[in-house]
Amino acid sequence: MTHTYLNNFDSSIDCSLKRRSFLATAASVATAFKALPVLGASEAFPSRAIRFVVPNPAGGLPDTVARIFAQHLGERLGQPITVDNKPGANGVIAAQALANAPKDGYTMMVADGSMFSINPVIYKALGYDFKRDFEAVSLAARAPLYLAVHPKVKATNLKELIALIKSQPGVLTYGSSGVGSTHHLSMEEFKSALSLDITHVPFKGSGQSVPALIGGQIDMVFSALPSLSGFVKTNQVRLIAVNSLKRSPQEPSLPAISEFIPGYDFAPIIGVFTAKGTPQVAIDKIAIEMKQLAKLPELIQILTNAGIEPVGDGPIEYTKAVLAENERLGKVVKQIGISQE
Repeated sequence: MTHTYLNNFDSSIDCSLKRRSFLATAASVATAFKALPVLGASEAFPSRAIRFVVPNPAGGLPDTVARIFAQHLGERLGQPITVDNKPGANGVIAAQALANAPKDGYTMMVADGSMFSINPVIYKALGYDFKRDFEAVSLAARAPLYLAVHPKVKATNLKELIALIKSQPGVLTYGSSGVGSTHHLSMEEFKSALSLDITHVPFKGSGQSVPALIGGQIDMVFSALPSLSGFVKTNQVRLIAVNSLKRSPQEPSLPAISEFIPGYDFAPIIGVFTAKGTPQVAIDKIAIEMKQLAKLPELIQILTNAGIEPVGDGPIEYTKAVLAENERLGKVVKQIGISQE
């Protein structure tokens, strides 16, 4: 009897200990699960308005892309997308606005690559860094620049233009939107790769450089298609080539400069960024919707009318594109010796 009682007692203790152990383990598991994100959290995003911060004035390229996509994205998400222009300080103001906002996916930034490729080389202290502060979300669009010449220039194609420049070193001139602009760097790499001598005449934006071309004050310029197309129709300018890696579907008959200079690619890219630490569900949701938007015929037409090509690449592809652009443009900036400010 004693042995039976002890055996039963031992069994009771054993069961009690196992029960306590089980309850403790269950409590630990429950606590751990409470710390994990809810599996359905992606379905709840977005539940309110999203803000797109733009580091450029209204009417510029990033602003145009932001507003076109924002309208259609808002319709798909069922939430308004507001565009908040915060120009100035070489992107620092916009970067700070993004950094100071809650990292919940409801504040993002739409910018072109110059903020991360050109500015860090030209300016000593920016206060922001792409790898440290930002996450790429979606490569929304590309906006190639076209090399255009005045009719007085005796060249009808890129091959003839190269030969003409080489026959008259230092005689022909080109205008840009300012020192360090993509227009400037596009031409400087074109000159360097082919050992060409063309005199640079900087202006304050395409609003000045294109009229100078039309007036015959300069011989050639890189500019966006909408700035040139009207003058092409009236034979006041002649399009020669495009500065993207591949030919543009907007003007497929024009060669890409990369056909003469392998790897040449200086077409501005514009996309969506967010701050480090933003929930992945928010990044993925915006990236997926932007990819779908880039395929819509009506949006493609709107962008095409503005001289912009939709892309829609996701975070991985966009990160690679930004880093590659940083390397290309940064190299040219250092090569031509633009001093830091």
